[in-house]
Amino acid sequence: MISNLPAQWDLEADVVAIGSGIGGLSAAITAHDHGAGVLVLERAEQVGGVTALSLGEVWIAGNHHEAALGVEDSVESGLRYLQRLSMGYGEDIATLNLVTHARVALKYFEDRIGLRMEAIRNCPDYYYGTSNDAVAEGRLLECAPFPAETLGEWQAKTRISPLVPYAMTHHDMFSRGGAANMTKWDYDLMAERLTRDERCLGAGLAAYFVKGVLDRGIPMMTGINVVGLIGDGERVAGVHAVQDGRDIYVKANRGVIIAVSSYERNQRFNKTAGSSLDLESMVFSTVDGAHFRMAGPFGGRVARVPDITSLGFHVPGEEDEEGKPLWRSALQPIGLPHVIVVNRAGKRFGNEAFYRDILYTIDRIDGGTQTHPNFPCWAILDSQQREKYPFATVMPEQEMPEGLAVKGDTLAELAARTGIDARGLEETVARFNHYAEKAEDPDFGRGSHVWSAWMCGDPYNEPHPNFGTIARGPFYAVQLHRFGGSAIAAAGLLADHHCRAIGWDDQPIPGLYVAGNSVARMDTGATMQSGVSNARGMTHGYLAGRHAAGRPSDLLQAEIDRGTLDAA
Repeated sequence: MISNLPAQWDLEADVVAIGSGIGGLSAAITAHDHGAGVLVLERAEQVGGVTALSLGEVWIAGNHHEAALGVEDSVESGLRYLQRLSMGYGEDIATLNLVTHARVALKYFEDRIGLRMEAIRNCPDYYYGTSNDAVAEGRLLECAPFPAETLGEWQAKTRISPLVPYAMTHHDMFSRGGAANMTKWDYDLMAERLTRDERCLGAGLAAYFVKGVLDRGIPMMTGINVVGLIGDGERVAGVHAVQDGRDIYVKANRGVIIAVSSYERNQRFNKTAGSSLDLESMVFSTVDGAHFRMAGPFGGRVARVPDITSLGFHVPGEEDEEGKPLWRSALQPIGLPHVIVVNRAGKRFGNEAFYRDILYTIDRIDGGTQTHPNFPCWAILDSQQREKYPFATVMPEQEMPEGLAVKGDTLAELAARTGIDARGLEETVARFNHYAEKAEDPDFGRGSHVWSAWMCGDPYNEPHPNFGTIARGPFYAVQLHRFGGSAIAAAGLLADHHCRAIGWDDQPIPGLYVAGNSVARMDTGATMQSGVSNARGMTHGYLAGRHAAGRPSDLLQAEIDRGTLDAA
């Protein structure tokens, strides 16, 4: 163990939480409630982390809101669901730990900080219809609107998202046809919420936890960059931080909890810790792999599972808070009727309406030619799409901004202007149109997932929410890029069931904890399911905070003794 104690400490707390997303804040609240003095350090000027940028969904199997709806579910069923989708890349004990504690953590924060959660009605698990352990609704939860004025001086310091309509709940949007029909939304309600600053989705979820911290008088310091951990030869004893060019040494008597998200804005780590080349992202620049730099010198072990990147695009003129291009997910636009995705050969290569399918084919390598056959790629749409549906912030019947799309009166003209093979594109569109009229896709199974119709389709479209021909010119091509967007990374720091960081000797590193996207996804493996990331952050923070405060949970052992793993 490293010994690099400073000559003197500037600040002191029992527990130091690094990061102010749901992982860091849930850890701070839990540690405080169990008797520890806590300090939260945030590198950015605003708190809320990546949580505030998300749709705010929290996936919890066997939660009490499900029961209130009459949905039958259990820890065992949730465990089997994640185990199957993990494909062997995860660890059963970690999955059981997550599923066991997620609903406990949910109830804890509802009782302790006034978190108000409710089931997202009619929202199915990703694999509902293909997995016996998926449910039609109830596992996906969201928060009730949060009155941000109750944050006081922290109202402006708590992050909101430029990418999601954070003044609307899922119910508000999907009861009126979802993103495909955003022109039908209740904009009077949106205006009222924006005027009162009532926050929903991820911005609301983050705000609930910020309020929980403020109500406890837990100090939060922003604009403070933790550049390294400090050891006393036996344990992690504190942190070395920099604020306004000044070194600050913070003593941590019981533990340091790293909850700084992942490395999505660090292209070197995207390529080497993961396997994503030239990944675009909507998250802020501080999500750059600081957890690796902190834990590395103390032997923090790194583990990885398959990447989960998707596709995205940039609308010219849109910038993020740092003045950089604002990248948007293509998840929803490419699943709508009258849209397909093709490669340079003009061929489809996956189910556009289910990003879990198409993402794994994006980076496929053709060993015969040593090329990526499916990259670059384009979304192909026609004038029917432009008449009916938005494309991100481009509303129906609006002209596509210059630089976003290439336009052609015919498919051949579109192909010539993009470099796509004309014959391949024409054949692909003809084949797709034939199947679209029947609402079937024998090539890639488009429309076969109930979740795809709910999230990415138009419920008012016939014959199917995800199908529509590409037949009326002019035609458009939007080039798509590899896109992360959620900061859910392939690699992270390995942790045990108390969220203690694990070293290369397979032993816990004394005094060091990790939470959220900083933790290797051994609890989910190859799984991606909306809401799991926020559930992981909340649950990891709960577990780390309890252990650091000297009150570790014993529920996992109880489930093991009950035979839950064997039953699953």
